[in-house]
Amino acid sequence: MEPSGSSTIDPSSDHNKNLTGGCPWEVNDKVKLCRFLCYGSERDVYAARQEDHSSAENAGALLSLLQEGRGTEAVEEIKRFSRDGTAVRPGPSLFALALCSQYSELKTKQAAFKAVKEVCRNPDHLFSFIQYKKELKEGMKCGIWGRALRKAVSDWYNEQDAFDLAAAVTKCKQREGWSHQDLLRLSHTKPLNEAIALISKYATKGWKDVQVAYADKEKSEEVVRVLSYLEVVEKVKHRCDETEVITLIEEHKLEREQLLTDHLKSKQVWRALLKEMPLHSVLKILGKMTSKNVLEPGSSETRALCDRIQNETALKKARMHPFSMLLALENYKRGQGYQGKTKWKPDGDILKAMDAAFYRSFANVEPVGKRIVVAVDVSTSLSSVVPGTSISTAVAAAAITMIFARTDIDTQVLVFSKEGLVPCSVSADMTLAQVTTELVKVPDGCTDFTLPIIWATENAKSVDLFIILTNSPIWMFNVSPVDCLRKHREKFGINSKLVMCGLSSSGHVFADTEDRGLLSTCGFDLGSFCVIRNLAQGLI
Repeated sequence: MEPSGSSTIDPSSDHNKNLTGGCPWEVNDKVKLCRFLCYGSERDVYAARQEDHSSAENAGALLSLLQEGRGTEAVEEIKRFSRDGTAVRPGPSLFALALCSQYSELKTKQAAFKAVKEVCRNPDHLFSFIQYKKELKEGMKCGIWGRALRKAVSDWYNEQDAFDLAAAVTKCKQREGWSHQDLLRLSHTKPLNEAIALISKYATKGWKDVQVAYADKEKSEEVVRVLSYLEVVEKVKHRCDETEVITLIEEHKLEREQLLTDHLKSKQVWRALLKEMPLHSVLKILGKMTSKNVLEPGSSETRALCDRIQNETALKKARMHPFSMLLALENYKRGQGYQGKTKWKPDGDILKAMDAAFYRSFANVEPVGKRIVVAVDVSTSLSSVVPGTSISTAVAAAAITMIFARTDIDTQVLVFSKEGLVPCSVSADMTLAQVTTELVKVPDGCTDFTLPIIWATENAKSVDLFIILTNSPIWMFNVSPVDCLRKHREKFGINSKLVMCGLSSSGHVFADTEDRGLLSTCGFDLGSFCVIRNLAQGLI
């Protein structure tokens, strides 16, 4: 935790300017836009598991930037958040792009429509973008299908890889009330090559028309490949024999969206699907597969799945985050879904595989690259549950602590309560249970949230990011945390930031909301790591 030259700045130097072009603490319209693109709100509060409700009412900063003639700058930010994977969810970026494409200023509109193919990475995104445009036009006499939108949609289809597009249109046929048939027809898309023309005809006219049109036609190698794939997708729709369906799934790597509902009543069909199903999708349905005896104790399918779950190559390919694996593990261990009546008896081998995967997935976490203090408040009991999960706040605090301590070498862990503050050692060989036990050793009682900042300042510890994990719904401090943070910044000449994570409470709203180095989270989920990382690196 010793100060490093690369992180120290001179407050009077040019380093005191940042990406927003102003003071490093200033919450200007650019900062608010970046917050909106990251987690759908301009406020300094991130609400875990909150559904997307993007609207012009909560995108005031974007509207201000557009009115100031900074629309192209806003589009560049939209592209960056979409491209770099720095957004919790895609909805806000798609809404912002739709809003920019509606704006009257020509350069902004042109930039927005040109960005459609980059921001809309799959059909689901494209459908959402079109729906946002429709909602923004409600109450206006003009429609949305002008020349610019027609060209943007046409370009989106024409610039896709033909085989990938064939798979996409057969898996994601419609969303938000829109279908590929709607978009291709309304955009007047003119395919630029024969393979795209084939897919366009399939989406708009159907398989029978494709068969007639290509029966005696000379075909390129690419057209033959796409045609063969579409033929398989159509063939499986008319197959009732379980063995035939399984053969088609395994030979052509078909996915469940391409099958009929009746096919999904078969255990053997599900076993075939699980072999190639993305790991994140597998983890979501483990309980269902166990309850329906698709995964039976000791079976070859269960052993194969266990090997895959804990395989380092598979975990890396899926970019599995340890917190995501922990959520899946605790949910499976629970033996019951959050909705409905589905119940299951957790399989011991699957639990062991998921536990091993939790530790192996630490290798997938990219370091924040900052000097960090993670301070765990044990002033109240950590026995409650993080909303929307099966994880106790004690286990959540331990997991969060481990993730930062293992991936960022300049991380100091502290535990504090009424009895004071105690440095805590979290080594790489400690298990989650051991870390949890270590954190709750300190007696509880009323506490002061400023203690970690005061400790760092008094002990000459230069800290870039303070993360306070608490279960307390009430602020307790003698001096404002904002004032303490400012004193720390002034002493070390750095842009220190503070994140208050209310693991089970409704969160804590800072009194000084004009300081961009402050952030609160309500609850905790995988997106919280994304938000914290963005704050630490000055992206929001």
